[in-house]
This record gives sequence, C-alpha cells and structure tokens, in this order.
Amino acid sequence: MSQGYSYTFPALRGIQAGHEYFVAMCPLKLLPKLFLFDEAELPPGLRAQRTLNTARIPEISRYILNNRSNYAFSAITASVDGQVNFEPADMNDGTADLGQLIVPMSARFVINDGQHRRAAIEAALEECPELGDETIAVVFYLDAGLRRSQQLFADLNKHAVRPTKSIGILYDYRDPLSCLSKEITEKVPHFRGFVEMEKTTISNRSTKLFTLSGIYQATDALLGKHKGETIIKEDKQLAIRFWTVMGQVIPEWQMVAKKQVSSAELRREYIHSHNVGLHALGLVGYSLLHQHPDDWEKQLQRLSKIDWSRSNVATWEGRAMIGGQMSKARQNVQLTAIFLKKALGMTLSSEETLLEHRARPSNAKRVTSRSTKANRQKHRSQ
Repeated sequence: MSQGYSYTFPALRGIQAGHEYFVAMCPLKLLPKLFLFDEAELPPGLRAQRTLNTARIPEISRYILNNRSNYAFSAITASVDGQVNFEPADMNDGTADLGQLIVPMSARFVINDGQHRRAAIEAALEECPELGDETIAVVFYLDAGLRRSQQLFADLNKHAVRPTKSIGILYDYRDPLSCLSKEITEKVPHFRGFVEMEKTTISNRSTKLFTLSGIYQATDALLGKHKGETIIKEDKQLAIRFWTVMGQVIPEWQMVAKKQVSSAELRREYIHSHNVGLHALGLVGYSLLHQHPDDWEKQLQRLSKIDWSRSNVATWEGRAMIGGQMSKARQNVQLTAIFLKKALGMTLSSEETLLEHRARPSNAKRVTSRSTKANRQKHRSQ
C-alpha cells in the first residue's frame, strides 16, 4: 500500500462546497498506523475531535469478532494536512474522477468522525489479525487548519440523529431479546396492534398503548437476561404466557383490544399503561417465578384487586408518579415493584426494604405506628 515515501489509495474524487474531497478503500491493518489518536491532555478548544470513550471500544470490537461474516461499518471521515496528489486513471471515456490518491507519509491525519470505530478495529485486529486485509471506506478532506477540522466535526455531528430505541430493537435480528420482544407483540392478544414499533414515546392521540422498547425492557426484567444472552424455547414460552396472563389480571388492557375504551384514555387514567408500570410488572414477575414456580399464575391474580388509577395518589405518588407526573426513573420503577410485591405477599430483599423506608418515610412511620399500637393493645390484654 505504501509507495516510496507515500501512501497510495485507489480513490474517487468529488466536489463539495467548491472543495475537492476523496473516497478511498483502506485496509483495516493500515488504520492504526494512519490514524493515531492524540491522547495528549489538550484543552477542548485546541482539539479537533472529542476525547476517546474507552468504555465503548470493547462492545464495538466484540461486534466485529462475533459477526465476522456480516458486520458492517460506515465510512470514517478524516482530514489530511499534507500535500496530496490525485492522479486520474486513463479510462478512455473522458472521466477524470477515478484514480489514485497519493499522500506523503509525513502527512498528519485527523479523524473527524469514526475514532471509536478505528480504536475498536485495532482491538479486533489484535485478536484476529486476518481481518487486516478487509477494507473500510475513508472520506478524506483536505485540511485547512485546525479551525476547519473542528468545524468539520461539528457539521458531521450536528445533523446526526440517533435512532430511537424502539426502531433499533425492531431492526435488530442479532439480539435474541429483540426478536422475542417482537414475537411478544404478535402473539400476546392485547399487545397485537397496540404497540408503537418505532418511537419511544406515545402521543396523546395515538391508538398505541405500549412501546416496543417498553416491552423489551419489561421482558428483560422478567427473564433476567443480559443483552445477547441465549434465550431458550422455554424462556420464550414463559414470557409470552406471563404477558398473556397479565391481560387477564388487568382487564383494562383487554378493553382496549375490544375497543371498549381508547388507548389514550387508558394511558391518561391508569398506571399500568405506562412503561414504569410495565417495567415494574417485569421485575415482580421475575421474583414471582422464582418464589412460586408452580403456582405463579394463581398468585398473579391477586394483582387484579389493585387500584391502578392515577387518581389513587396515596398509593402511586412517590412511586410511579412524582408531582402527579409519571416517572420511569430507576428508583420509581423499583418502588412501584415493591408495592406490587407487597400486594402479592412476597418477601422483600434487604435492599428493597431499605429503599422503601428511605424513599417513603411517612409510610414507614405509619407502619411503625400501627405495629406499636398493636403491641400496646397486646400488652394491656395481658
């Protein structure tokens, strides 16, 4: 790939904003040599890229190694501060934009977009050197100084929109939990047709009741699986059965399916029609399946006596709601799950007991007061 004191890339030449830029194929083994990340502690104003988040690298590297036959990466974008030379190929057809890009080895390359991909590829090469002959597209811009590189970084990221979690799950066929979540939306009667598959929020006028990301998160809690972990046939059947039974325990879900009430009305009036309630049910289900593996369906019926309405402020304020507004913060999900566990007569862990007393001291005082009063009455009777 090197020619004398230069690097030579087969490349295409293009024009943007009146300036030349080039698209080349770069062997993976050359990336770590070309693009050296500057780890010097420079102030942000003197850098042309964000600092490297090393926590992201192992996950991206595993993605490459675990999907050798079908991984995919978008192009890396870089600026070159050396004197490059483009030699058009003689195609005998009048075109002059296909040729060779010659870059001196003394040139400095600055990655404007893709430094985490570069670092992950370097890590993957250490474990699997044969990846080195595979290629990745690199878009080269001629550098006009640090200011131009910084502006290029800003421009490339300004209009980038991260896909919603729901659509990421919808299009993910590698993650077993994503596949199961989609299967649940099809096989659980009261979910079928009432799950928002693309967005992570539901508008007030939507006919949808839950989001795909909400079902994913709740099912993750139910099965206690980690991302990418194998989900066996029995896990799938159990998850589908659990959410089907929940539809019998919460009749309002079936009312939506029968069009006896609108999704918007249910979400406006009830806790169980929000992600915080769904997630909490998943957490409770996980514990219930372990504490009552043989009669969990019967035990679950006790939740039908709960007043799930948002107007039941005494129960839900400080748990699923903060100031009357739904909250899906981790602590609120846990406090909602604790209430449901208590309603089922389940044993709380020491961590859950401590959280309940810390987060709801007034409730703890009422419990203590009732206990003290009962002890006094018992003492008097003796």
